Amino acid sequence: MGLLGIISGTLTLQGKGFFAELKEKTVKNEYGEARVLLSRKIAFIPRHGRDPKHYILPHRINHPANLRALKDLGVDEVIGINSTGSLKKKLNPGTIVVPDDFILLYGGPTVFDAKPVHITPMLHEGVRQKCIAAARHGGIEIIDGGIYWQTQGPRLETRAEIMVMSQMADVVGMTMASEAVIAQELDLPYASICSVDNYAHGIGEKKLTMEIILRHARRNADAIIRIILKYVEGRKS
Repeated sequence: MGLLGIISGTLTLQGKGFFAELKEKTVKNEYGEARVLLSRKIAFIPRHGRDPKHYILPHRINHPANLRALKDLGVDEVIGINSTGSLKKKLNPGTIVVPDDFILLYGGPTVFDAKPVHITPMLHEGVRQKCIAAARHGGIEIIDGGIYWQTQGPRLETRAEIMVMSQMADVVGMTMASEAVIAQELDLPYASICSVDNYAHGIGEKKLTMEIILRHARRNADAIIRIILKYVEGRKS
């Protein structure tokens, strides 16, 4: 069995649990360079970088380099941990969602620029079900299913944009769909665990700020680490 790949962003996972035992490795490939934190069981990429002073904005993340690095390191399953905004009033900040589909209307990245190849994009149901089982085994309440709408960023969305999105999707973010597409193109099974960290612009009554987003992200971090621990335990059996 290979390594479990984990890609995370806003959630503060580093320094917690087995994330405290990771060693950094720079991996170069045809798409660029990726910095990966490694242990005997996992390969972890902080998608926005490790240095807050050099934060990688969502539209500048090199998804092909990151996913290719994981594949080259022997990863056989990938979980994306994604910070999202709620598009539904009933979907409260602090909730954890395991989506089953996504919307990416502007195209997004690909590794097939020079190949006449097409995929039918989807999240990997096997990995998705393992995430759900791990959460339930750990006594963590999650929502099974939902639609993730990816915007390009780095700006947040207008009220009018959110009004349109809320008719079709449940959560909004800037990274997951791109990762899912590249992972599938590279034949890497990928699913996402979404931390609902705020109401999207216009859904909630309070003005949306990064402080609010980060506060809820920190609250969900411990629960998501427990899910990952249970997931790793399940891979042994």
